[in-house]
Amino acid sequence: MLLVLATRLEAHLRTVFDGCARIDRISVRAKSVDRFAAKAEKEIDGKRKYDDPLTQIQDQLGARIVTFYKSDVDRLTTEVMKYFRHIESVQIVPDSESEFGYEGRHFILFIPRDMFDDEVKEDESIQFFELQIKTLFQHAWSEAEHDLGYKPTTILTSAQKKRLAFTAAQAWGADQIFDELFREIGSTGAEHQVMG
Repeated sequence: MLLVLATRLEAHLRTVFDGCARIDRISVRAKSVDRFAAKAEKEIDGKRKYDDPLTQIQDQLGARIVTFYKSDVDRLTTEVMKYFRHIESVQIVPDSESEFGYEGRHFILFIPRDMFDDEVKEDESIQFFELQIKTLFQHAWSEAEHDLGYKPTTILTSAQKKRLAFTAAQAWGADQIFDELFREIGSTGAEHQVMG
């Protein structure tokens, strides 16, 4: 059922954002059973993090929009707020201004009712999904960092953590410079849309 809903939601997002400039890709994935089970069993201080995983784990369906420039994130956020009812909207940044790390705009959104029918019944399905909007650099960094930094059998050394932070600083700097250049040069020639 989640796979069917993921396919429908991706098609819906592509329709909603059709014509929006500078979107590199839109994707939706259903969390695998193994990853859901691992998350559901997560403990904090010896107690289960989730009492009711089926309703508390909000990224069983995860959508992502990757765009070119930082200013595009704000523009797309406005579009999200126009077309979807939200439970949560958060700009995620590192805890301190002197730190570099994960950045992105995250939403928990209600699944539009027209996604449901006799095959995927609303009362038997999840009711919300997570949407992330990121720039190309935020996306590339977070994918590599997640692959390298979140392996359950690996504990990163201090030097390895510093190297990951250095790459985050470079991605942040690239985002700043490309956004500044886009604003200086203007949108001439930059309006093409590439969705993969």
